[in-house]
Amino acid sequence: MSVATLDRGTVERIVREIVLGTRSAPPSTPKLVVSISARHCHLTDEHVEVLFGPGRKLTEEKPLYQDGFFAAAETVMIVGPNKRRMLPSVRVLGPTRPASQVELAFTDSISLGIEIPVRASGKIAGTPGCVLVGPAGVVELKEGVIRAERHVHMNLEHARFYGVKNGDRMSLRIESSCSTTFEDLLVRADQTSKLEVHLDTDEGNAADLDHAVRVELIRQE
Repeated sequence: MSVATLDRGTVERIVREIVLGTRSAPPSTPKLVVSISARHCHLTDEHVEVLFGPGRKLTEEKPLYQDGFFAAAETVMIVGPNKRRMLPSVRVLGPTRPASQVELAFTDSISLGIEIPVRASGKIAGTPGCVLVGPAGVVELKEGVIRAERHVHMNLEHARFYGVKNGDRMSLRIESSCSTTFEDLLVRADQTSKLEVHLDTDEGNAADLDHAVRVELIRQE
């Protein structure tokens, strides 16, 4: 009867993992933040100057959860297509972008009389427009009003943990007085993002997010 022998490297690994108890621990579940993204708009540098005055830059009022992004002190009025319906003080978020964009909840769109599509942020081709009114001027957007598709930001380490990649879909389970599962969250994975789900106000209120006792991300097969 032959007995298999172990090489020195294997013996040392066994000692480290079993005798010394240094076996690598399974990765812990990342901290998940679920945020309600209220109505807001993004502006180009040009539109900032038209709306707030020549040479004006956005004034950071409050940092957002994602590094480098902020709620600005500036707000605009959004006017619907019939010129009679408006949202008086919609927050501008920074930094500026290559194209201006307005993100509303479904309830907001009803108030304005605009039929808005669900789109990923930045995908504004063929969407309806609106009028933006600031203290120094007016901008008429030909397109750019959307209901932002629910999505989850994450970095590549989080993506490996959940077994997903950029562009995949996940579900979000919220346990509350109105427990709900939201399907088809768009995964937006990059090098640096923190783990954060964005829902709009209608979705957050429907799930009673403010009183949630547990939230969980689930990979969709």
